[in-house]
Amino acid sequence: QVQLVESGGGLVQPGGSLRLSCAVSGVIFSRDAMNWYRQAPGKERELVASIPNPGESTNYADSVKGRFTISRDIAKNTVYLQMNSLKPEDTAVYICNVPRFGAWGQGTQVTVSS
Repeated sequence: QVQLVESGGGLVQPGGSLRLSCAVSGVIFSRDAMNWYRQAPGKERELVASIPNPGESTNYADSVKGRFTISRDIAKNTVYLQMNSLKPEDTAVYICNVPRFGAWGQGTQVTVSS
């Protein structure tokens, strides 16, 4: 059974940074695409960043390009989302996903506020 556990969320001031982690168990994901989504209250779930199969380029939503970076540590079976220059509109629950297995984590709350 594939399990995803996110961590690293919290309260940060505008302009600050956070690094989210998604620990994957139950599958070795070195060749699996991985996604980070976010969902703000009253809004639809939004694909923020994806890291596809090896050799393919990462992809980002226009709203986060140049500020967020997705990466993976195969040895730790973990995918990360480095978020810089955070804005209040980045406030949401951030959720990781392994599309091949239809697996979702519980999410981690990110709040950007002064």
